[in-house]
Amino acid sequence: MKKLFFFAGLLLSSAAFSQTIIQRDPEIEQMMKEVSADTLKSYIKTLVAFGTRNTLSTQTDPKRGIGAARNWVLGKFNEFAKQSGGRLSAFIDTTTLPPDGKRVDVTLLLGNVVATLKGSDPGDKRIFLISGHLDNMRSSVMDRTGDAPGANDDGSGTVAVMECARVMSKHAFPATIIFVAVSGEEQGLLGAQYMSEKAKKEGWDIEAVLNNDIMGSNNSNETNIISNTRVRVFSEGLPAFETEKNAATIRNLGLENDGKARQLARYVKEVGERYVDNLEVVMVYRNDRFLRGGDHTPYVQRGFAAVRITEMNENYTRQHQDVRTENGIRYGDLEEHIDYEYLRKNTAMNLVNLANLAKSAGMPDSVKMDVKKLSNSTYLYWKAPAVGKVKGYYVLVRETTSAFWQKKLFTAETEVRLPFSKDNYFFAVQSVTESGNESLPVVPGVGR
Repeated sequence: MKKLFFFAGLLLSSAAFSQTIIQRDPEIEQMMKEVSADTLKSYIKTLVAFGTRNTLSTQTDPKRGIGAARNWVLGKFNEFAKQSGGRLSAFIDTTTLPPDGKRVDVTLLLGNVVATLKGSDPGDKRIFLISGHLDNMRSSVMDRTGDAPGANDDGSGTVAVMECARVMSKHAFPATIIFVAVSGEEQGLLGAQYMSEKAKKEGWDIEAVLNNDIMGSNNSNETNIISNTRVRVFSEGLPAFETEKNAATIRNLGLENDGKARQLARYVKEVGERYVDNLEVVMVYRNDRFLRGGDHTPYVQRGFAAVRITEMNENYTRQHQDVRTENGIRYGDLEEHIDYEYLRKNTAMNLVNLANLAKSAGMPDSVKMDVKKLSNSTYLYWKAPAVGKVKGYYVLVRETTSAFWQKKLFTAETEVRLPFSKDNYFFAVQSVTESGNESLPVVPGVGR
C-alpha cells in the first residue's frame, strides 16, 4: 500500500495550520431547522401540568404524578413511530426496587420511557443514546405529594429528548439511536443505573451517551450573569472504568486528557458549533458539578463514553425548591424561567451530534503509532472500520498543551507519515463518509 507523506514544506505554511472547514450535511441541517421552540414549549407546559413527577409519586392517577407523565411521554413516542416507517418503537422499561433506607422508602416500580430508532444497516450494531430525566423534586426529595413544576430540572432535558425523537424518527440512519426519559434520577440515578447495567450485561455497543440535565434557562443567581449563547459539556478525564488496568498506558503516553468521554466532549463541541449558530459549547474538565450527580455517570462507570450537557449559568433558587416567595425572591423551577430560544439551540446541538454520529461509519480499527525508532516524523497506521462505507479518514493533530484538535488532515489511505514529532503532539484518526459524517476519534496505541 502506498504510504502517504504530508511534506513539511506544505504543512508548515500558515494555510496548512488552519482548521479544515467542514461543510454542513444538508440532511442534518434540514433536521436542525425543524427543531421548534413552540413544540418544546408545549411539551414543557404539559409536563408542568402533571403537578409533580417525583419518582415516589402516584402511578395510578391519570392526570398527576410520575405514572401519568411517563404514559404521556410514551404516547408521544408512539405518535412519532407512525412517521418512522416502522423503525421507531417505544415502551416503558420497568424494574422493581426494594426500599433502600435512603431515598426510597417503599417498594418502587421504576420505569424508564425508551424509544428505539432501529438502524437501517443490519450489520451495524452501534448505539447512540440521548437521555433526560423525567422525575423531579421539591425542597425535600421525599416529598411526593406537593406541587413540583420541574420545568428546567429536568423538563428541559426530557423535552429535548422528545423533540430529537420527533424530528429524527422521519429519517433513516445506519446505526441505532435510543431516546430515553429516565426516572429515579433525584432518588440516586436509579433509572440510569438500571439501564446502563442492562446495557453492560447484554453487551450493547453504545458508542456515545448524551445526557441532558438542566439546559433551558440562561441566568444565574448571585452573579446575575445572563447569556443564552453558551452551554457546558462535562466529561471525565481519567476513566472511571478499569483505571488501574489502563493506568500504565495512560501515564506512559500522557493520555490523561484523552479518555473516551473527553474525546466525545471535543466531538460535541466541534459538531455542535459547526451547525448551531450563536452557540458556544464550553468544555468543562470535570465529570459533573460539585455536590450534584447526573445520569451519564453510571454509563461512565461501566466503560461507556458519556457526557453531561448543562446550561452555562445555573440558578439555585430554581432547583430543588418549593415554589414560594421569600425576601423578594421567587423560588421554584417554574415554566416562566425557561428561555425557549436557548432550549431550541441546545436541543438542536444534541440533534446534529446524534445525527452525525448515527450517519457515520464505524471508528477506524487498530489505530497504531510506530515507536520503534527515534524520529522527528510520526507514522500512523490503521484498518478500515468494521461497518460503513468510508470516503477516507481525518488525521487529527494537536500540541500536548492544547485542549482542542488544531489540525484536521484528510487521507484516503490507511496509513500516514506526518512531519510532526510524536514527542510534541497528540494524534487521533476518525473515519469520514462521502457525506462528510465523522466517527468518533481514535487515539493510537503503540505499534512496532
